[in-house]
Amino acid sequence: MKDEIIKKITDNFELSEKDKKIIDKYIVEDMNLNRLSFVIDTMITYHIQTDFLIVYIIYSFNKINSESAQDEIKKFNKEQKRLFESFSLLRDVTTLNSAVEAEDIRHLFLAICQDMRMVIVKFASILYDLMQIKLPLTNQDSEFVKMVKEIFAPLAERLGLNRFKNDFEDLAFELLEPDAYNRLKNEALLKTSVNQKQIELTTKKLKKILHELNIDGEIQARQKHFYSVYRKLTTKNIPLGKVYDLVAMRVIVNTVEECYAVLGKIHSIYKPIQGRVKDYIANPKPNGYQSLHTTIVADNTRPLEIQIRTHEMHRLSEYGVAAHWIYKERRSQNKADKKFVWFRQMLENSKDLNNEEFLQTLKSDLYGEAIVVQTPKGKVLEFPLGSTILDFAYAIHSDIGNKCVGAKVNGKMVPITTKLKNADVVEIITNPNSKGPSRDWLKYVVTTSARSKIRAFFKSEHKEDNLKNGKTIFDQALKSKNIVLSKEEREDYLNKIASGLMIDSIDGLFSEIGAGSISIASVIGKITNFISKEKLDSITNKNVLTIKKNKDGILVDGDNGLLIRYAGCCTPVVGDDIIGYISRGRGVTIHRRECVNVKHLEKERLIKVEWQKDLVSDFITTIKVETDNNPKMVKVLTDFSRTLKGKLKGFGYMEANDKIDFQIVIEIKNKTELDNIMKNIKSIKNVNTVYRSE
Repeated sequence: MKDEIIKKITDNFELSEKDKKIIDKYIVEDMNLNRLSFVIDTMITYHIQTDFLIVYIIYSFNKINSESAQDEIKKFNKEQKRLFESFSLLRDVTTLNSAVEAEDIRHLFLAICQDMRMVIVKFASILYDLMQIKLPLTNQDSEFVKMVKEIFAPLAERLGLNRFKNDFEDLAFELLEPDAYNRLKNEALLKTSVNQKQIELTTKKLKKILHELNIDGEIQARQKHFYSVYRKLTTKNIPLGKVYDLVAMRVIVNTVEECYAVLGKIHSIYKPIQGRVKDYIANPKPNGYQSLHTTIVADNTRPLEIQIRTHEMHRLSEYGVAAHWIYKERRSQNKADKKFVWFRQMLENSKDLNNEEFLQTLKSDLYGEAIVVQTPKGKVLEFPLGSTILDFAYAIHSDIGNKCVGAKVNGKMVPITTKLKNADVVEIITNPNSKGPSRDWLKYVVTTSARSKIRAFFKSEHKEDNLKNGKTIFDQALKSKNIVLSKEEREDYLNKIASGLMIDSIDGLFSEIGAGSISIASVIGKITNFISKEKLDSITNKNVLTIKKNKDGILVDGDNGLLIRYAGCCTPVVGDDIIGYISRGRGVTIHRRECVNVKHLEKERLIKVEWQKDLVSDFITTIKVETDNNPKMVKVLTDFSRTLKGKLKGFGYMEANDKIDFQIVIEIKNKTELDNIMKNIKSIKNVNTVYRSE
């Protein structure tokens, strides 16, 4: 596998001798080479440069062997260091939970704004992880798939990365609603021959149109992605049996004038369906997408969508923000930069929102249908559906919003809570003597910008109160957790937390806590991690340590202030021969001694650990089973899994040539119980191998 990846890289990237040595050294068999290969394929598709590839390979190696990677990282130039830091901002989204989701999305936004290539690689990694998930879903799988559907698919659409958006949505659809997905897929297969005949007939007519107009163009046909069709069906409450427009055709020409000429000619031959003609050239989508769409009644009396666009519009549709470097059009860099205005605004405005508000506002901005509103002078502004006069006022300027007392919409006076409609002309009425916004206004604004500016007003007005309240809240929280800090520790920890949240001072952090924008629980959690890390670092040089788990928690040399976690790679259970690893900032990680990842860990941070005698606890682990490819084996293993009753937490299988690979997730008390279950599985006829998952 390593040789295949290296050949792929040498065939598609310009490499120096130094680059070749780095690639050979830092691509190792212990990596997830399938994942690496998939990401590299994406880099090739999007023409990402060699310097980015090299940093990504070292970053990937660093995740499994940080000590060996340090020598190469120290040699990085300024640009490479910046890239490496951007990669380090991005956490593995498959392991996120709601408590840290918002913070990590903020980090993703920051990385996107620093380098647009970052989002390409990140989305490729997410897509690969999504493709590995099989039914039935675990709770963690389900949370990850939902996050992809609700956050990353619309983010991809916002950036114009439609390939990712379509794949994210279709895979999430298949995993979250498998019955509906399979029914729709079967409908599409049944209509393949009918659709193909219509495509051939329509293609001939479109070619004739281009010839008559003396236009040099290209004609394509594509099947719409399933989730797009399904969403349309559920929105309009149409049964799956009445799915007609599973196929769309595309005409690609050279100029905008030719687009409109082709549209007019098509409408002279085919009858367009009312309300289904859309001009995204004159009114582009928020992500910059441009095209003419029309749905006509085809020769078989079924609806058929035809899209008409220029080659430049098509490249933007296919590659989004990446189009400018794929086609070496540096002149369009500014166009790409404009796409990141929304991300920068979200980052700036989110400083005044807590995590729950940030996620709620983000989803509103991503999913909300856009409306277009004008000022009396004709300036056009775009807002999410549901926006009010207050959103409009704050979009013009903070002072206009703060002094807003009413508005004229299409010449008529309306209150400030009035919701805007598409094509409204709005004039804001202000009062210079107004005392400013009311906190109730937060109930009537939809946009992040308006919410942020209202909060900023109250923070400014009550700055001293917020600062004083923040300090009090912080001190009370420390006291309730029995945490005692020296003056130096207090200052050091708070500076680190403020810096991580992009706040310029400790007082600024206290003000955010006092205003309720930052959760005190998250601040105390970070301080607990700092304390744990320092305690762990102080014992690193000891040769033998014993960790015991009791009902009061974890004890290390009599100290119960340390964190402990079980490694997800090898899922140790009571009875396993185990070893501990003093990680940086995450406590002590418990591995099985035979875990393949242990050999990559820093030896001086490995410590002796042991199970407490008569420990009673529950552990999740995975058994993998390989059998002959016999359909009966599915029923046999399914029936066996049912006998586990409450212990069974997940079951899945995949056919591969002459075998079937099963995965059984169970909850057990100890290794003895696990060994008995595995022994029973081994005794089943036609079972070839049974082993613990790594």
